[in-house]
Amino acid sequence: MKILIVEDENKTAAYISKGLSENGFSVDIAQDGQDGLFVASQQYYDLIILDVLLPKLDGWSILKGVRAIKPDLRILFLTACADIEDKVKGLELGADDYLVKPFAFSELLARVRSLLRRGVVQLQDHLSIVDLDIDLTKHKVLRGVTRIDLTPKEFSLLVFMAQHQGEVLSRTLIAERVWDINFDSDTNVVDVAIRRLRQKIDDGFEKKLIHTMRGIGYVLEER
Repeated sequence: MKILIVEDENKTAAYISKGLSENGFSVDIAQDGQDGLFVASQQYYDLIILDVLLPKLDGWSILKGVRAIKPDLRILFLTACADIEDKVKGLELGADDYLVKPFAFSELLARVRSLLRRGVVQLQDHLSIVDLDIDLTKHKVLRGVTRIDLTPKEFSLLVFMAQHQGEVLSRTLIAERVWDINFDSDTNVVDVAIRRLRQKIDDGFEKKLIHTMRGIGYVLEER
């Protein structure tokens, strides 16, 4: 899952980023308010960790801006503003949680996980379509009674497509969400990965699940 940290203190941002990365999260950092709002509006994130006192644009303004365009995006304030009035203001403006500095990373991690579990997709242990079953906790994939062995990256790709089954996913979006890299438009890394995944998921089975939308991207669905 992808998290944006908007924090102008380099040491704090690096500390949080390292801890979250070690726990399996993909992390980006913005060091001022204007950059934070721009990045949050242009890219996909599952959660934003947001300071209040920031250069160029404060956290309150970022929260309002993000909520206007992405009302469901989870936002956690992490700030030295410890007054009750500040906490109330943050929550009333639409923040999902409010944690005061100094903080214990274990508590921050617990709050992040709690917020992310609120999504329906994250509560699922299994994803399925037709006879394809994906066990998210055991990283196990079955097509009927046949076990499908996938690499970690292939598994992440399949899970992402299954979470958005029926939706046409562009190559750019797949690259960003699965590889956490904005690939150049002429790269074929996504096409190669899809081809390998399709060989494992569809080859040898009557009903094909991974389909190409020419000039757009790919979709996982029953046809």
